Formats: sequence, C-alpha cells, structure tokens
Amino acid sequence: MQAYQGPTYEMAVKQFDVAADYLELSQEARERVRVPKRAVIVSVPTRMDDGRVEMFSGYRVQHNLSLGPCKGGLRYSLAVNLGEVAALAMWMSWKCALVGLPYGGAKGGVCCDPSQMSLAEVERMTRRFTQEILPLIGPEVDIMAPDLGTNEQTMAWIMDTYSMHAGHAVPEIVTGKPVTIGGSLGRREATGRGVFACVQEALGLLNLSLADLRVVVQGFGKVGSVCAALFRTAGAKVLAVSDVRSGVHNAGGLDIEALQQHVNETGSVVGFAEAEPLTNEELLALECDVLIPAAIERQITEANVGRLRCRILAEAANGPTTPGADERLNGSDIYVIPDVLCNAGGVIVSYFEWVQDLQNYFWSEDEVNVRLNEIIGRAYSRVHEVHTREKISMRLAALSLGVRKVAEAKRLRGLFP
Repeated sequence: MQAYQGPTYEMAVKQFDVAADYLELSQEARERVRVPKRAVIVSVPTRMDDGRVEMFSGYRVQHNLSLGPCKGGLRYSLAVNLGEVAALAMWMSWKCALVGLPYGGAKGGVCCDPSQMSLAEVERMTRRFTQEILPLIGPEVDIMAPDLGTNEQTMAWIMDTYSMHAGHAVPEIVTGKPVTIGGSLGRREATGRGVFACVQEALGLLNLSLADLRVVVQGFGKVGSVCAALFRTAGAKVLAVSDVRSGVHNAGGLDIEALQQHVNETGSVVGFAEAEPLTNEELLALECDVLIPAAIERQITEANVGRLRCRILAEAANGPTTPGADERLNGSDIYVIPDVLCNAGGVIVSYFEWVQDLQNYFWSEDEVNVRLNEIIGRAYSRVHEVHTREKISMRLAALSLGVRKVAEAKRLRGLFP
C-alpha cells in the first residue's frame, strides 16, 4: 500500500512475500494477512518548558487482531515514521504467533528526540499522545510496552492517563511498567534473557560451549547490556560492545559491571578506560563466536555482510539484517537466529505481566524466568525442526510458522460481513 512507504516497510514486505511464496498463500490471503488492519497518525501538541507549543507527529499501527488484542512497543525517535511503525507491527504479528501468544502485532511511536527534552516535556507529550489514541487502545484492544527511547516511566504515565479516563486503575493497559504499580518481575531483562536462551539452544546444536565463548554486542542499551552481563556471568568473553556514539574493545574480555558503571556515569561506552575504542563498522567485522546486533534495524547489509566473522548471528534487534544480506548469509557458515524468535523474550514476559495484572496475582522472578525459557525453548525447537526437515533457512522457518498461523486464523474467522 502506498501509505506505508520506506525501506524498513519494504524489507518487512519482502520477507513476508518470501514466506507467502513458500506457504503458497492465495493472493486474497496475502492481501488480508500483509496489510495492517488500521493505522492512525495524530498531532501531539506539547507545551514546552519555555512556554511555546511544539507539534509532534505520533503513530500507532495495529497490524492484526485475529488472534487477540494487539501488542507492541512505543518508541520515541527522530526516525519514527508510518512505514517503520507498520513494519515493526508486522514483525510483531509473526513473533506473537510463532511463540504462541494470544496477540496480534502493533507498534507506535512519536517522532521526537527525547534526549533533547526535559522530563516534564516528555511527560506532557506522552500524556497528550495517549489522549489522542485513547479510542484505539485498551487491555482487550491494544497494549503498549517500552521500546527505543521509552521506559518504565513512560508506561506509568500512559497507565495513569488511561486510568484517569476509566475512573479506576487499569494496570493491564501497558506492560513494562514499574513493579510497584503492577509491573512484572523479570520484564526489564526479558528480551536479553530470551536472546541468551536462544544462543544456548544454538550452542547445543553446534556442539559449542559457553566456556571461553567470544561474544560481540552491537548496542549497549536495554537489551544489549543485559545480553552482555548474562554472557559474562556464564563465563563467556564479551570482546566488544558499542552504542550510538562508538564502541569499545578488549581482546581479553570486558568487565561488563565496570562498563555499566561507566555508562551510568557518562551516558556512553565511549572513554571506558579498560578498553580500546573502535567504530561500529569495526565491531561488526570482529572475529567472534556470537555476534549480537541489539541496536536498530538494517545494520547488516549487502555492503558489510561479507566482512562478518562470527559463527552465530543472534538478532536481538528488530530487522537488523536486510534481505540482500540475508541471501548472502543463506549460503554461508553463519548460523542465524532470526529476530522474530531471538528477541521474543520481551513480548513473552509482557504477556506474563498482562496475565498477572488481569488476575491480580503476581509471580516470583524465578517463575517468570522458568516459564520464559519453556516457551522460547519450545518455539526454538519447532523452528529448528522445520529448518532441518524442509532444508530452509532459520528465518524462513520462523516466518512461515508465524505467517501460517495468522493466515489460518483469518481463514477460520472468515470475512465480516
């Protein structure tokens, strides 16, 4: 559709088309499954601290509601546009279907730079955005969660705004919120834990060991920092990490706890005394056992894929590998754990949080982590089984399982009226 233009959306559609061809979906089924159910663009007028009113553009795309309410993150970034949001919503549909969650995919965002705004300005913008999309969200319609540029506090503001209209507390309207107001233990680390669990599954299949495993992480944010800490604790060497500014490298392994303290104090990995600087391009080309792109989409392209020197590519970010690069990877020795499987830990534990809020009965962190590992382990086994039996890539195996389930749900529910 012309409304959803942009390189990220085109990438998501191309991935879908490959899966649809493999599944031999009819043209009618393709159109119904691919095109988002609804999308909204809203103006978000926000009073800034100096008294002027800034107009921001906000987006929410609900891709599919055939399996249940929509679920998806909210990001604040200058790169946010309708095409990007639609692509992320589509990927979330396949992800939820793949791991067996009763959700369809959604995504939202506001085009802004939160790092250049005060906390009060971000709060006013968040509350106004929530007000603008209020008719389209709800615990049984669309549940938001944190993403790039947003966090637990953002979710708390959304919950409060929605609850003020409802007249009572509605914690189940968002996930990824503070534990004090209904958040789940283990949610903050869930995506990273899911990545770690997937890599463990791959290590077993490839007869590799965690001991002395060499790991490189692109993106030292909410996901990448957790991944790095988990691998370090398990005995692996984290050789390098990077953020939006640059990266750091230590051939003997980084002290992740000290690095995290440095980031907390300075806001970046840049300048960490116990490592050498390197660029993001150099980081991707480092020789390692596991490369974890945990930043933003479209980082591994046809231009740099030939320089990768990893054994396992664990996609913690959404859409980090372009279709052109993916074709090159299919003929290589690099084992790819695709994003719709690898980073599903976040939405799995978001589902746990939603269930706990609906029941007003909360689980221990150990219960959360055990159930997370069970669900992602089962999904991994199914993907690998299809990958092996059909002799197709892990990405196509994962996407085909997700797309097939969504298409079947739409077929069984029929077309109304």
